Amino acid sequence: MGLFMHKQFWRLGFSLLMAFWLGLGALVSPAAALTTEQKLVSEVWRIVNRTYLDETFNHQNWAAVRQKTLSASFDNNQAAYQAIQKMLKSLDDPFTRFLDPEQYRSLQVNTSGELTGVGLQIALNSQTGKLEVITPIAGSPADKAGIRPRDRIVKIEGIATQNLTLDEAAARMRGPIGSFVTLLIERDGEGEREVRVTRDRIALNPVVAELRSSPDNQPVGYIRLNQFSANAAMELAHAITNLEKKGAAGYILDLRNNPGGLLQAGVEIARFWLDSGTIVYTVNRQGIEGSFEAFGPALTQDPLVVLVNQGTASASEILAGALQDNGRAQLVGETTFGKGLIQSLFELSDGSGLAVTIAKYETPKHRDINKLGIKPDKVIAQEAITREQIATNADQQYQAAMELLTGKSAG
Repeated sequence: MGLFMHKQFWRLGFSLLMAFWLGLGALVSPAAALTTEQKLVSEVWRIVNRTYLDETFNHQNWAAVRQKTLSASFDNNQAAYQAIQKMLKSLDDPFTRFLDPEQYRSLQVNTSGELTGVGLQIALNSQTGKLEVITPIAGSPADKAGIRPRDRIVKIEGIATQNLTLDEAAARMRGPIGSFVTLLIERDGEGEREVRVTRDRIALNPVVAELRSSPDNQPVGYIRLNQFSANAAMELAHAITNLEKKGAAGYILDLRNNPGGLLQAGVEIARFWLDSGTIVYTVNRQGIEGSFEAFGPALTQDPLVVLVNQGTASASEILAGALQDNGRAQLVGETTFGKGLIQSLFELSDGSGLAVTIAKYETPKHRDINKLGIKPDKVIAQEAITREQIATNADQQYQAAMELLTGKSAG
């Protein structure tokens, strides 16, 4: 008997709660005692001092770090930026980072829906220190060039990435449409190879949705969510509503190679599926737990299977964990990426930005998934497939999800 036999009624719940803040940092005092550049350094120090998750600041005297940094003289903003980066590097947290005004604007564009470059979502692996691909964006130049999740980027235009911050690496891959960038890629079992990628405009269309037929001719809504951008929740709500009108009797939600994005979007999307229950717990350095709840009813009562893999990260893992722990969905695929830290984004007084790890999250059953990931209910390994083969007969994970949803063989 398939999951179609177990229906409950759900409708939309919407949240205005924010988990990704944009705000000004505190100004230093007395103002007259510090230069403009020193004020910026002190502004960054105070935000970290007030909000950073690790109250030991990587087992160092954070006040002494401030005193040492401010003892130097800064001739210009660039000198201050370098001092700030050095100060933050002492925290040994790749996610707590300074963004110059151009990088800060680029990050805002990225989460709003469009950017120019090669189309890679990247992260620094906290265990190896290597620059790692979370996923190429669907249809992007990097995707077409065959770059895959978990590939390591060793060099960008001959520059070793071990000497670059995450944002410096991203900036080197961006550039004018039609220009080229050469990447040295390392892959498990294949060694290193050079890839030349043509930059282009990257459209971040977060949702792909269509009505499919199961092996027993049941109408199934297939939804692929590529990123938790600012418009993702609205687009996904429209997709579910339209598929409900077309008679969908169950859903497959594809979160494979979704690198995450805005936590707020992940919480809102969880509410589309959940009638009640906790979505995620957040824990700051005081150990205080906040939580986001579903207050339903949800958009649909229909059964749900969620597809995940190693490229499923961050906000995607929050959504997958919420649906799994609440018994709303079964997960199919491979263990997820394992990013369980939450960053807050602050706008600084000169137009630059600061991303700070301010909390970690736990699933509704209090699982800490950082560096561990979420194990699916049904583990299905998969050979590499092309973009065109996703959600087809060549897609073993998709076929397993369809079989689980309907209780019938998809063979």
